[in-house]
Amino acid sequence: MLVDTVWYWYLNGWFEQQTAQTTAGLRPLAATSPRALVHLPIRADAQNEPDGAADGWRPLDLVLLHHSLQFAPSRWKELRGRLGPGRPRTVDRPGTDQDADPDVSDLHHRENRDRLRQDIHSETLFMTGRARTFRDGAPLFADIARRGPAQVFNHRGEHYCRALRCHSCDRDLHLGYSEEWPA
Repeated sequence: MLVDTVWYWYLNGWFEQQTAQTTAGLRPLAATSPRALVHLPIRADAQNEPDGAADGWRPLDLVLLHHSLQFAPSRWKELRGRLGPGRPRTVDRPGTDQDADPDVSDLHHRENRDRLRQDIHSETLFMTGRARTFRDGAPLFADIARRGPAQVFNHRGEHYCRALRCHSCDRDLHLGYSEEWPA
């Protein structure tokens, strides 16, 4: 579940193992498909959970898109309303090294433009970036899927998380493993 919180310095994402694996796999697809809009309707997973509005959070869907698509997030509500049920498809996923840590050596240089940008429209988080930003973020989700279950099992009361750094004008993402949705 991806949520927008009242805390302004980050967005929270709680992922169970399957959703984290799916997200890790779709990020390289977004990196190599500049004309594709990758939609993960994960907000629906939270529909049966306790209402978080009183606690200051709301569930979000996730859309990954290459910056060259120049899609205006404000058009999303109209486009989403026209979407049908879709068709399952199989794609050849680009090869990635899921165990590699992202190269962060130049992330703090002023001229660096390889940072994710985000917009929230119509209960959807839009992550826009270049191919490198999507490739670099995939290992974080894979790590949550791989190490999160053991961490939570072996250390009750603890959580396993990673941070996905975004553009300096945007909030970073706090990505955590969760077998259950937070109450």
